[in-house]
Amino acid sequence: MLTERPEAATEGDDLALLGLLQLVSPALPIGAFAWSQGLESAFELGWVEDEASLARWLEGVLDDGLARCELPVLTRLMSAWADREGAAVAQWNDWLAANRETAELAAEDARLGAALVRLLASLELLPSETPLPQPAGYVTVFAWLAHARGIAPRQALLGFAWAWLENQLAVACKALPLGHTAAQRLVERLRPSLVTAVDAALSRDDEALGPVLPGLALASARHETQYSRLFRS
Repeated sequence: MLTERPEAATEGDDLALLGLLQLVSPALPIGAFAWSQGLESAFELGWVEDEASLARWLEGVLDDGLARCELPVLTRLMSAWADREGAAVAQWNDWLAANRETAELAAEDARLGAALVRLLASLELLPSETPLPQPAGYVTVFAWLAHARGIAPRQALLGFAWAWLENQLAVACKALPLGHTAAQRLVERLRPSLVTAVDAALSRDDEALGPVLPGLALASARHETQYSRLFRS
C-alpha cells in the first residue's frame, strides 16, 4: 500500500507559512509604514511618552480594538471567502468601513486595501469566482489572500496582530526617543497579549463586536490638524 511521504504531507503547511510571512512582512509594498493609527497624535498630546505608557496604549488598543473589530471580522471574512459568499464578504467589508471613526482611519483602510489589490493584480492573485467589494478594505483583501494561501484562520489572526504590533513599534522608534532594544522588550511583553487577543476574537459572537476606543478616535481626529507630523494618520 502506498503511503504519503512526510515531506509531501507538510509541503502545504510550509507554503502556507511562507505565504503568511510574505503577507505580514514590512517589505510588502503597500505603504503601511506611512500610517500611525493615531499614535503620533498620542505622542504630541503627551498621552504616550515612554516605554511604559506605550505598553499601556498598545495593550488597550489590542484588547478594546483589534480583539473586538479587525481580528474577529478577519476570521468571518476568511470563512465567507472559503464558502464563496460574496454577500457576506461585502457585508463585513461595509461593517468595517462603518467602524472607522475618523477620516484618517477610513483612508488608511481604503488605501492599504487598494494598494494590496494592485499588488495582487500584478501577481495574478485576485479572486476570480467571488469578486472583491468596491472598494475593498485592507482587512477584506488580507482575508482573501490568507484564504487563497491556505493559511489557517488562527495563524492568519496571529500574523495580522503581529504586523500591527511591528508597525506600531516602528512608529514609536521614529517619533519617540524609543530605542530598538526597548521595542524588543515591548515585543516580549506583548507576545502573550497577542495570543490572548486572538483567543478572545475567536470566541466573540457577532453581537459582541465593535471597537471601544474613544481615546484613539480622538487622537486620530486631532491628528488631522496637527501642525507637524511624520505620518498620514
